[in-house]
Amino acid sequence: MINPSLDALVAKVDSKYTLVVLAAKRAREIMDGKPSSAESKSNKPVTMALEEIAQRKITYERTKTGIK
Repeated sequence: MINPSLDALVAKVDSKYTLVVLAAKRAREIMDGKPSSAESKSNKPVTMALEEIAQRKITYERTKTGIK
């Protein structure tokens, strides 16, 4: 079972595509050494990024060229 659930995650952003891009960018930051801002049971960067999104620890801004 996926934790946090996909339905809960999509409710935090405007689309599932935004979720994928946001999680991927944040996971890369975590892999590059930036600390995670959410408590996580996992040490996998993607899971940590998804937990941060679920807890609203990270935000995003939609621009004409992409997501910041």
